[in-house]
Order: sequence, then structure tokens, then C-alpha cells
Amino acid sequence: MTPREAIDYIEHYGWSTTRLGLERTRELLQRLGDPHKSLKFVHVAGSNGKGSTCAMLDAILRSAGHRTGLYISPYIQNFCERIQVDGENIPGEDLARVTERVRAAAEAMEDHPSQFELVTAAAMLYFAERRCDIVVLEVGMGGALDSTNVIDCPEVAVITNIGLEHTEYLGDTIEKIAATKAGVIKPGCRAVCYDGAPEAVDTVRRVCAERGVPLRVADYAKVEPIEQSLDGQRFLWDGAEYRLALLGRHQLYNAATVLETVAALRERGWSVPEQAVRTGLATVKWPARLEVVSRSPLCLIDGGHNPQCAEALAASLRELLPERKVVFLLGVLRDKDYAQMMKLLMPHAQEFVCLTPLSDRALPAEELAAYLKEQGAAAHAAADIDEGLRDALDAAGEHGAVVAFGSLYLVGAIRGQFRGALRSRLRARGVAARDALSPEERAEKSERLAARILASPEYQRSETVMVYRAVRGEVRLDALEADALQRGKRLVYPVCKSKPHMEAYAPQDAQAWKTGAFGIPEPDPERATPVPPEEIDLVICPCAAFDESGHRLGMGAGYYDAFLARLGGGSAAIAAFEAQRAVRLPAEPWDVPAPLIFTEERTIRTEKTGS
Repeated sequence: MTPREAIDYIEHYGWSTTRLGLERTRELLQRLGDPHKSLKFVHVAGSNGKGSTCAMLDAILRSAGHRTGLYISPYIQNFCERIQVDGENIPGEDLARVTERVRAAAEAMEDHPSQFELVTAAAMLYFAERRCDIVVLEVGMGGALDSTNVIDCPEVAVITNIGLEHTEYLGDTIEKIAATKAGVIKPGCRAVCYDGAPEAVDTVRRVCAERGVPLRVADYAKVEPIEQSLDGQRFLWDGAEYRLALLGRHQLYNAATVLETVAALRERGWSVPEQAVRTGLATVKWPARLEVVSRSPLCLIDGGHNPQCAEALAASLRELLPERKVVFLLGVLRDKDYAQMMKLLMPHAQEFVCLTPLSDRALPAEELAAYLKEQGAAAHAAADIDEGLRDALDAAGEHGAVVAFGSLYLVGAIRGQFRGALRSRLRARGVAARDALSPEERAEKSERLAARILASPEYQRSETVMVYRAVRGEVRLDALEADALQRGKRLVYPVCKSKPHMEAYAPQDAQAWKTGAFGIPEPDPERATPVPPEEIDLVICPCAAFDESGHRLGMGAGYYDAFLARLGGGSAAIAAFEAQRAVRLPAEPWDVPAPLIFTEERTIRTEKTGS
């Protein structure tokens, strides 16, 4: 079984909303040897904030030196996010291996388990294999009848904020829903409750009293916000100061619930030093929850699907971006109270770009846009996420802001495509700015830029220099080539081979040239000498756009990126016009920042050089 086959097998069986109960999960795990019975758990139920609470607890417990398991749903971009050990997703090959075992057990059952039950069993197997000290276990839906509730008494049962959700399955009042979620509270554990709706807290209190379970309710009077910015927030809890990496005042209340959970774990005998708490809160990552994915333009991504989430987002925008309008990129489900959600967001909207979520319950983008227009908002529908991202980024401009909002599946897809869309947009903007220069301007600016390179100590001490022959509107380096030949330096040029493979060649004579990939002049390898990257002292790179940190955008093929990674002791320098400068470029793991940037106006030595 391959990882893809494992995921396809699991997802084939759908969710168990029509067959709630623990019998199938118990039987499946029994057939697998009851791996969950060797594990300890923090069990987290609730309507909103479950995932953030789990992420904070996991980060704290890892910082305390415990081997942690983390079980969450849904995933944002990668199915393997659902099962993590020590902050790392389960590797695909391990998912395939444990799923193979689960499938063998499941197919021997008369009543085949559902998707969520299959994943839960796979997670328990993996956590037991990895000998996790403690597992932070998120409930899928509800509590009492959720398949995660097959576990014995947890160390701590946590109830986060409760609202009206899944009323057809969980009950049509806050009290009924709270009673269902409180089903994770078992005699012998400790319990912690978010200080939310009074009827929810009262219900949890009653359940704890009936089962003899000590309860801690997060007292939000102990929470005192200090400051919040796009970099995170600081707050006081019971007089002690903490920093939290997650944004949104609602996250402070989730953090308070987490701090009470830490206290409960200590009462159970777990070692959780105070420094581990501080480190965990300050470094926790939780994607797509008011996540800053770009600063220029500013882009926030927030997975929300109900009015409570929209209200929390609106409150965060009032604090983080006061008196500033944003472009919303969003989609909603027809069975949600989208009218109330839009009412909360409209005061903050410059305009709306509407998408249709991938769901049979989706409200079509055209209907949402029409509704918003009726309410007096600027709105239009986009055909797909690619078009929506382009429209939203265009509407925001370089100094505006985009907020992607909607279900986690929708914003996860947006998050996955955002960086590519932004890089394409910045690349196009840089090329347009470069091409807007007249031939006379390009010639004059190229001459000034080449003079800066010639005057630099990096060029002066180089014996072998890699340059390029300009095409279209790129910086021309004729003066540099002439100077290098006069000084007896060896000049080498790029030759693009199989994507994204590039090699350097020194032409043997003036006739050793041909037109290569993308119409770029390059040496003919049959009439040129190959030069290995480690022999090159300085590589001059063209680009479509650059920023002052030394990141660059080429034309998208990645030839220079792959080549620069092979340099030995040589250095790389960007050659570009000032008009091509961006405030900040989204960097990818394979990007190699250049320590030098030459423009017609400036020579920039980036932080990588230590100067």
C-alpha cells in the first residue's frame, strides 16, 4: 500500500454522522491489540478553539521534554497533519504501513468502520509504536459518542468554547451540546473548562460533580492583555507575563484554558516547568488561524465557518488593523448563518471576492456575491481559487490587505496556492517595471550598475566571474564583460539544460554562441569549456524582482536557484534595476539569498554577509 492508496482507502468510507457510537472503534482497536491502552491522554472537546488549544498544549509538553502525540482534524493541506509525533507529521510510508494493518482488521468486521474511526485507529497504532509519553487528542465531533472517546480515563479532559453546532446530532441547545461534549469527562481524571456561555459551564460543573471529577474553570478575570501586533501578543495571567505567537484576543482565553490544563497536569504528577510553558506559548504554530502569510501585501488566513468565528475575526481586525479596510477572499456553506457572518465582516471590507467551497453544501460564489451587493457591499464571484487570489491581490495592491476566511478546507487550499500566486504577481510586476524603462533609460542605468560591480571588492578579487547575455529588458553587462577581458579574468556563462539543471561554460571564441532555452544567448557546449561551480568566484544573477534581504524571483524555471546551491566558496550577486525592488518576497526553502545586490543607485550587502 502506498501513502496515496492509504488515504484513498480511508476517505472512501466517509464520516459516521449517521452511525454515531463507539462499538465499531472498540472492536477495531481490540482486533489491533488495543494500542490506546498503553497511552496517556489529554482529551480536548468543544465547538471553537479545540485545535488552537491542542497546538498550545502540544508545544508546551514538547518543550517540557515529553514525547507527544497530536491528533487533530481536519487537516489544512496535508492529510498526514492529522497524526503528529513531536511536532512532525506521520511520514507517508508509516501512514501506509499502519493503514495496511487497520484495513486488514476493518475488513474482517461485519460493520465496516467509518473514515474517522479508521484514522483514529491508525493514530493509536502509530502513537503506541512511537512510545509517546502523552497524546493530545482532539475530539472529532461531539464527545460522548465520538470515536476518540474509546480511551480510558484521560489525564485531563478539556472543554473549550461551546456554541450551537451540528444540532441535528448533538442537540438543539447549548446545554444539550455541552452535555454531549462533557462525555469525555470520566471518573478519575481532572477537568478544565473554557469560561464561556454560563449554561455550558453550569452543565460541565454538574457532570463533574456527578462523576467526582475536580474541575478548573479558566477565570478570564486573570487575563490582562498588554499588547498585540502582527508578530504576536503579550498578556498577563494571574500576574505573570507571557508571550503568545497566535493572534486574536480569543486566543488569550484559549491560552488561559491551556494554563489551567497545565496546572491540572502538574496535579496529576506531570513535570511541566514554567520555562517550558513560556517557550511553548511563544513558539506555537497553528496554520490558518489568523495566520500572517505575507507582509507585503499583508495577507491573513483564518479558518472560520460560523458567526462566532466571524465575530472573533472582526474583533481582531479592529485591533490589528484599525480604520483600515481589507479585501476579503471567502466562501461559505449554505447551511451556515452566512447573513450574520457577512454582517460582522462588512464594516471591515474594502470589497469581497467570493469563492464556492468544494462541498455539496456550498453556497455558490455568484449567490454570495449577489447577496453582498444587495447589502451595499462591493463584491464579485471568482471562478476558482487561482482567479480569486489574483483578483484579491490586485484589489489590495502592494500596500493593502487580503483576509482569506472560510472553512478550514477552503482556506487550506487558499494557503497552499497563495505563495505561488503572490510570487507570480510580484514577478509580473517586476518584469513590467523593468520593461517600462525606455531603451535609453535601460542603457544608462545598466552602465551605472556595471560601474558599481566593477568598483566592488568582490569583483576586483575574483578570477572567474559568471555573467549572462541580457535578453528583453534585463540589465546589460557589456561594460563588465569588456573590463573582465581586459583584466584577464575568466568569464563563464550559464547554459540551461534539463529543467532546472544549469551548467557554466567558458566560450572558446566569439563564434561559440547559440540561442538557448527561452531565447537566451548561451555558449554552445561543443565550442565551450565546462567550468564546475566550485571554480567560480562570483556569479552575477539577473532577476525579475528582488528584495533587500537578497531574495530574488527569476522567471520561474529555477535554474539559478539550483545552480547557486552548488557553489563552493564563491559568492552570488543580484543585478537589477531599482524599479524591480519589492518590499518583501516570499522565500521558499530552496531559495539561496544573495549576499550582494547591485542596482544603478546602490550596492547592498545583505545580512548574510555579516555587515
